[in-house]
Amino acid sequence: MRIAIDILIGISVFFAFAGVVGILRMPDSYCRMQSSTNITTFGVLGVIIGSALYAGYFLGNAEMVVKIVILGVFYITSSPICGHAIAKGAYHHGVKMTEKAVCDKYGEDMES
Repeated sequence: MRIAIDILIGISVFFAFAGVVGILRMPDSYCRMQSSTNITTFGVLGVIIGSALYAGYFLGNAEMVVKIVILGVFYITSSPICGHAIAKGAYHHGVKMTEKAVCDKYGEDMES
């Protein structure tokens, strides 16, 4: 069980590292925001599952497992919504997309 927990935390570290690389390499704010949302969603997901397994298996504390699962559900649902709201606010305040952007579906929807 300890190996599975370590693998989950390792996956979280991989997603966090990949997200940081994405933030550094992406051309505009919207792409960077997508990378940062991936860090907070997928990077935390493995840690939450790993800590729930640790609390249940090694500590035997069902109360802590329930708290961690509730925290995880809240985190997984709120993080993408917050990222979308921040991107929408940035678009409304005129933050420009890169010139390499292929399409702007949100802008097309706003016109109609």
